[in-house]
Amino acid sequence: MRSSVVGALFALAGTALSHSDETPEQAEAVTVVVADDAAQANIADAVSEEAVEAQEEDPLADYVCDTSNYEISIFSQSPLVIYITNFVTPFERQHLQRITNGTFARSNVAGAEGDVVSTHRTSSSTTVGVDPVTSCISERARRFQSFDLPPNHQEPIQLVRYAVGEQYHFHHDWFPAENTKENGHASVERGGNRVSSFFAYVSVSEDIAGGGTKFPKLAAPEGDGWCGVVECDQAREEGVTFRPIEGNAVFWTNLVKGEDGEMVGDDRVLHAGLPIEKGSKLGMNLWTKIDNFA
Repeated sequence: MRSSVVGALFALAGTALSHSDETPEQAEAVTVVVADDAAQANIADAVSEEAVEAQEEDPLADYVCDTSNYEISIFSQSPLVIYITNFVTPFERQHLQRITNGTFARSNVAGAEGDVVSTHRTSSSTTVGVDPVTSCISERARRFQSFDLPPNHQEPIQLVRYAVGEQYHFHHDWFPAENTKENGHASVERGGNRVSSFFAYVSVSEDIAGGGTKFPKLAAPEGDGWCGVVECDQAREEGVTFRPIEGNAVFWTNLVKGEDGEMVGDDRVLHAGLPIEKGSKLGMNLWTKIDNFA
């Protein structure tokens, strides 16, 4: 079932006609007036204007949450990496940009005492608030992984913006074993380690150059079947680079069972947000934790 991929590997309006016992002679005459073309056009314009005004007052009035509107392609089984087409709808992408306008600040990286600024990551980012649209996206990500996954294991949605020259050097989304709650490391204080990651492309400029998401330790695909979404002109030994395509996303698991049976970080999902050579990119991070994040 698509809506639990990882867990498993409006109204119709009518007109009521009333019956009358009156004879034709007893019934009152009814005059039906049909508007001319100009009048009909004016009526249509008025209705259209009212619809626009209502949409401006409440842009979510007509929004319907669909948690299974995407298509998937398994890129790798171990580690599990899945490419998702149409993970974020056009309306959702526009909404995310609208509600976060003016809220971006220099991106941080997780440190022992909390988030810190680093030259390792030069983008700008913002945490997205909760509303019907963002809740739908989070629920889509939850169901994608498992119906049994508690919603409070998910971190808030983060948007990250890349301009020319900006990047996120190679890194893991999981945290090292030495980062523990016992030693007070801020990265795992809420919910422990990150089980999985989604990176979705919210907005990509038409003139984009660079800005791919590179996994240097993943095996490059054979043949040209993946060339629409990955860079096929790079050497196979360089790994895999997913192209930034609006609406699409990459999902991967961050942890693997170690020799002692404990879940540890999977080094194979090392990745980077490559530098933007031209244009811009707006991405979205969704992370799931082992335990309750809230």
